[in-house]
Amino acid sequence: SVDQAKISHIEAGRIGVSEDRVRRLCTYYECAAPELIDALCEIARERRGTLWFDEYRGVLAPSFLDIAELEHHAVELRSVQALTMPGLAQTENYARALHSSAFPPLPPDETEERVAFRMRRTRILQGEAPTPCTMLIHEAALRMRFGGREVAREQLFHLAELSRLPHITIRVIPFSTTEFIEATQPTLLARGTIPQLDTVQIDSTFGGRLLDAPAELARYTTLIDVAEKASLPPDESRHLIHYIAREL
Repeated sequence: SVDQAKISHIEAGRIGVSEDRVRRLCTYYECAAPELIDALCEIARERRGTLWFDEYRGVLAPSFLDIAELEHHAVELRSVQALTMPGLAQTENYARALHSSAFPPLPPDETEERVAFRMRRTRILQGEAPTPCTMLIHEAALRMRFGGREVAREQLFHLAELSRLPHITIRVIPFSTTEFIEATQPTLLARGTIPQLDTVQIDSTFGGRLLDAPAELARYTTLIDVAEKASLPPDESRHLIHYIAREL
């Protein structure tokens, strides 16, 4: 028999799920995709409470943990940013400046929790097996001065250094582009170990949304492809980043 209340809690992410239960649920849902079942079981083996972001459960909103878990399981990340730097590329001072101007205003201790959390997320770009990542950033984001000139300049130099790493591609969408890039909200495409686990995350002032329907994935993948086509090559992007930093 299947406990509907327990299934609801699992689907909402309120309780963990074992590998055995994953297989039983797949049988219950009549899932006949062995690769998907195996991939879900692999995720289930990393038991709830053993991953770094579980420390923040009950401290930060579930949407924060969702993005960290999405990044943790991804084998490739692609993002588009129009007005701010990608979270994984932010310096501590830049992240603090953003969270300090949040609406509605945050208590100082929550601001620091969010900053610390964001810095922990950046670790997936470090170590022996960092996650390949492509960041497409509009020139407008490079010219914003969140936190003041020094914070903005530090952020730009950090971005330029990240762009030199072999697993990170940073490309700037210049003001001079003639393409219309319909990506006013931060958009992240996280590739899973199999296509069925691909997920898009759309961020906004009042929370994020996770999308995994094939039609939505296709639409946002095309949007990111258009943004990449309109962006400068990596070397030219780095040159522009340095130029703007020196202008500040």
